[in-house]
Amino acid sequence: MALSEHEQRLLEEMERNLLKEDASLAQKSKQVGSTSSNAGKLVAGVLTMIAGIGLLIFAVTIQVAFFGVVAFAVMVMGLVVASSNFKLPDLPKPQRSGGSFFEDRWNDRFNRD
Repeated sequence: MALSEHEQRLLEEMERNLLKEDASLAQKSKQVGSTSSNAGKLVAGVLTMIAGIGLLIFAVTIQVAFFGVVAFAVMVMGLVVASSNFKLPDLPKPQRSGGSFFEDRWNDRFNRD
């Protein structure tokens, strides 16, 4: 069910206000970037990988080792292109807590600089 023009305008206004009020959300939404280019990389990588698998099967069929190596390289290139799309999230820094008595002794013993 599509939104009416009035509902779309209200939704866009709410989004603008939310991004204006919450700076961290605005920063995260800018970091995400456009999803169409990411989806294009993923599709291109998967298609290249499938082509590499097909070439590898063909190389096994005709029993040419060099062609099999090239087919494997095409598969790896497809995997690299598809996985270049993904970004690992930033991990929070561990909070340095009081630790236990044994942790403190261990750190004192091996961190003498």
